[in-house]
Amino acid sequence: MIKTFIFDLDGVIVDTAKYHYLAWKNSADQLGIDFTKENNELLKGVSRIRSLEIILELGNKKISDAEFDRILNEKNENYLSHIEKMDASEILPGVLDALKWIKENDGKIVLGSASKNAKPILEKVGLMEYFDAIVDGNDVSKAKPDPEVFLLGAERTNSKPEESVVFEDAVAGIQAANNAGMLSIGIGEKEILKEADYVFQNFTEIENEFLEKLENN
Repeated sequence: MIKTFIFDLDGVIVDTAKYHYLAWKNSADQLGIDFTKENNELLKGVSRIRSLEIILELGNKKISDAEFDRILNEKNENYLSHIEKMDASEILPGVLDALKWIKENDGKIVLGSASKNAKPILEKVGLMEYFDAIVDGNDVSKAKPDPEVFLLGAERTNSKPEESVVFEDAVAGIQAANNAGMLSIGIGEKEILKEADYVFQNFTEIENEFLEKLENN
């Protein structure tokens, strides 16, 4: 029986991946590294520090610790300038209906995200009230596929891992859910998220009957 529904943020609730891409591309351009949208897929569900490490690996480039920290801060400021303009129109299709159904049927809703900007984003798009707990990049030290973020989310709602389901759009996130012993639901392409227990293109494909089965089985 599922008690807790854990949602990733980027690519599941809102599409902030495009803003991460623009901010990281700006940083990569400064470093003289070619950074494409395909490269950006490697950063999904990955911490900010690891993301910059991946970009440097792509460019076979080394920089000082001071430069590393400067770029991290600059990237975040660039990203924040984009999300400052976000509103409810950025919520991905079908997500609000799912959140409302879970809330009306006494399910617990948790955010489990690597983003350190999760709370301001939820506030901008008007979804904060739906969440019983938020676990983000400020709360965890281990990146997905480590299950820390999801295990902490279950703990904060007094749920066992086997009573929890995770909605994720990244391979590392699906692996983290599986490593936590939770039911994993991929949002995206089946070919990419093949390790998930279920995969849907987006939340418009997830009917209330499916959510009801999760709660009752």
